[in-house]
Amino acid sequence: MSDSYDVIVIGAGPAGYVAAIRCAQLGLSAACIDDWCDTAGNPVPGGTCLNAGCIPSKALLESSELYARMQHGANAHGLHVESMSLDLAAMMARKDHIVRELGSGIVTLFKSNGIDWLHGRGQLLPNRQVRITRADGTQQLVSGQYVILASGSVPVELSAAPVQGERIVDSRGALAWSAVPSRVGVIGAGVIGLELGSVWSRLGSAVTLLEAQESFLAMADRTIAAAALKLYRAQGLDIRTGARVLSTQDEEGAAIRVAYQDAAGDHELAVDRLIVAVGRRPGSDGLATAEAGLLLGEGGFVHVGEHCATNLPGVFAVGDLVRGPMLAHKGSAEGVMVAERIAGQHSSVNYDAIPSVIYTHPEIAWVGKTEAALRQSGIEFRSGTFPFAASGRARAMQASDGLVKVLSDARTDRVLGVHILGAQASELIGQAVLAMEFGASSEDIARSVFAHPTLSEALHEAALAGSGHAIHLAVPRQR
Repeated sequence: MSDSYDVIVIGAGPAGYVAAIRCAQLGLSAACIDDWCDTAGNPVPGGTCLNAGCIPSKALLESSELYARMQHGANAHGLHVESMSLDLAAMMARKDHIVRELGSGIVTLFKSNGIDWLHGRGQLLPNRQVRITRADGTQQLVSGQYVILASGSVPVELSAAPVQGERIVDSRGALAWSAVPSRVGVIGAGVIGLELGSVWSRLGSAVTLLEAQESFLAMADRTIAAAALKLYRAQGLDIRTGARVLSTQDEEGAAIRVAYQDAAGDHELAVDRLIVAVGRRPGSDGLATAEAGLLLGEGGFVHVGEHCATNLPGVFAVGDLVRGPMLAHKGSAEGVMVAERIAGQHSSVNYDAIPSVIYTHPEIAWVGKTEAALRQSGIEFRSGTFPFAASGRARAMQASDGLVKVLSDARTDRVLGVHILGAQASELIGQAVLAMEFGASSEDIARSVFAHPTLSEALHEAALAGSGHAIHLAVPRQR
């Protein structure tokens, strides 16, 4: 183990560990510093995404959806389940096993690439030195020709609902309950709130989501958001928009009382568990000493240029620390870009082609511009939509809810955005990302041959619909 490296990465989440691996692949000596520990106090890589976010939540979403389908959807397939019970402990153990295996995989990748994994909290000092403070208080000083800051993000705290114990929790706590609560409240109906609310609703909780914004999923396409809201409410999720939380009262042995206000006045919600999911903020607290001179912007974001360079020579920042969506794959892409630029390559990230996904049922996924954004920019466009209800594969899967929308430039026909609400939207959106990355037109998609029967045919038909030529959609005849 050295005290000097070509590159030091602070953070072993999807932005940091990927950056370290790519640096090593390019022949650079690299160290990756992280202070994340599991419940037993053992150091683990992967950051929030692997240990308390993307991966454990998807494991529980998969298990809970299977449970819900066995309860409510099996009869339609001629499958009659006479007796079924929920073993929540086994479900949680499966989730934890997946997390451990993937964490071990990252450790193996570090070893095979010759990366030093240094445990502790990294702090940037002047002249690209980094101080590592371990859990026992001991410290180590390392230096690098380059430093990549990738310390991720942390949940936003809400003064009206302070996280405490197992009753009022953030997203990490909501992934570890040992019993299914009768009533669950969720503050925030964004990505995290919807996914966690879906898990506990499927497992038997009565779930109420309080969203401060008047618009549901304001960042999504309005057609998609409206259709999704209707479906989620039909599933039993009680989603209340324009609901601003004022205070919480938590008395042990009694219900948690949430006071909130909406256009109709003041209200009170009684729940047994409360999830605070009002977003995340950059984990930049204490990341650098004042003497280091690292420039931070509003909200604690590290100020960077187009290619993630900070104001300090040789220091870069990636992932949730910097502007743009807080998405694991966006952070990984930036980590690769920075590693390659350090190695002298010309690398970049196309921020116009980064997909977003909400892993509810049905899923929501999109890439590119929404109709509202195009109108605001004064761009003339064509819109083609196709419902999954007209898809043979979707009907065979008992997954006919939702639609695909393709937006293209009215003049050039270039694809500007694709929005999907439906089964496996997270997988289908990859085709749209490729189309946009290669500058495809909607006609390019329309003239491509898609396998039948598949869900992806809905993308094909939506592209055709933009010019009024959808085959499996009844539209007025054009001459």
